[in-house]
Amino acid sequence: MDQVTVIAGCAVATVDAEGTEYARGHVVVRGNRIDAVGAGDPPDLGPDARRIDGRGCLLTPGLVNTHQHLYQWITRGLATDHTLFEWLNTLYPVWAGIDEDGVRVAATGALAALARTGCTTSTDHHYVFPRDGGDPLAAEIEAAARVGLRFHPCRGSMDLGASAGGLPPDHLVERLDDILTASAAAVARWHDPSPDAMLRIALAPCSPFSVTPDLLRESAALARDTGVRLHTHLAETIDEQDYCLATFGCAPAQYLRRMDWFGPDVWYAHAVHLDDDAIGVMAATGTGVAHCPTSNARLGAGVARVADLVRAGVPVGLGVDGAASNEAGSMIEEPRHALLWARNRGGPHAMTVRTALELATMGGARVLGRAADIGSIEVGKLADLALWRLDTAAHAGIADPVTALLLGSPPPLAALLVNGREVVRDGEVRTVDTDVVAAEVRRAQAALLAKAG
Repeated sequence: MDQVTVIAGCAVATVDAEGTEYARGHVVVRGNRIDAVGAGDPPDLGPDARRIDGRGCLLTPGLVNTHQHLYQWITRGLATDHTLFEWLNTLYPVWAGIDEDGVRVAATGALAALARTGCTTSTDHHYVFPRDGGDPLAAEIEAAARVGLRFHPCRGSMDLGASAGGLPPDHLVERLDDILTASAAAVARWHDPSPDAMLRIALAPCSPFSVTPDLLRESAALARDTGVRLHTHLAETIDEQDYCLATFGCAPAQYLRRMDWFGPDVWYAHAVHLDDDAIGVMAATGTGVAHCPTSNARLGAGVARVADLVRAGVPVGLGVDGAASNEAGSMIEEPRHALLWARNRGGPHAMTVRTALELATMGGARVLGRAADIGSIEVGKLADLALWRLDTAAHAGIADPVTALLLGSPPPLAALLVNGREVVRDGEVRTVDTDVVAAEVRRAQAALLAKAG
């Protein structure tokens, strides 16, 4: 018999299409799916039901992280005052020494941090595969299963080294045929297309300045043949725009359009420097965006036109991006920063607090093709839920719970459920020992830096 879990006495922001909210409501979970949502007290479900006291809390859908580089968790705090290209050139030699053990440690640390900040589904874009590094993709998949998050890892790739006009050093790039073979193998081994999937694969050539046109075209063809999604970085910085203009004679979005990289199966990380035409094409084709406001600010990349993207109908989610360009790795900070940066660019009415919450939940679900499964609190959807404690001194006097969540101090989690399983309780990750993980992270970083000399 399926376990029944009842969360009651809390405010509920469902983030459904009608924006339904309850000042005091309940949610019933049966197994891994939501069985009931409503106002007031739940029905009597008998003595075997597990009960979570939601008084003083706000229940939201679990947050969805649409762009991340988990391996960078063990290279945080480096190159803190650099532009993107300077930062990459500084860190490529360090990342060249990473192996599957380092990735496993880094991914465990980063995913545990995401869980503590309300994230129930995370992507990852792993594109560094040193020749003697083992199987980093398998290592991070193992880490996600251990922490207990729903996981959409991207088999990334780079095949354009510095000697051929790319940015990464030659020893960090792979051969095209090897990439395609490994990508097909990853899809065959791990991708789960079922509605309940805890693990799905996407293909993700890294960026216009680190991959060849052939890799973009062949990856798109392979992804569409196998029914998986496509992901890459796009229009993150002016340096990237200048590179594309000099190399391809057009802006990054125009170049990706030539490569057949627009459509409802594609999402881009960053998409900061877009013109009206690019936004229009993305809206018309259903191409998604992973907006990474914290990382963009950390690297001085610019402020994305998020309000314009949303207004045009582009699917937009949020991402924490690489841990080495967002040392906190906190998912709850992203909707707050998205809101603040949007208002800084477009004025006080550019984005509401509820739109920001939607970007972090249903927006991310749409970007990942999971809108039917996650992203809102509705009967029949998967039980990915975040219960935020808002009865703290830091939140006293903020009457609207969504405002308290996004504009007040980041609150502690009373509970985090992923697929109906409790991953966080009272602010502590229940699936891994975070003190042990922290010690492993320190050792892995020291070993990696020593290897780099």
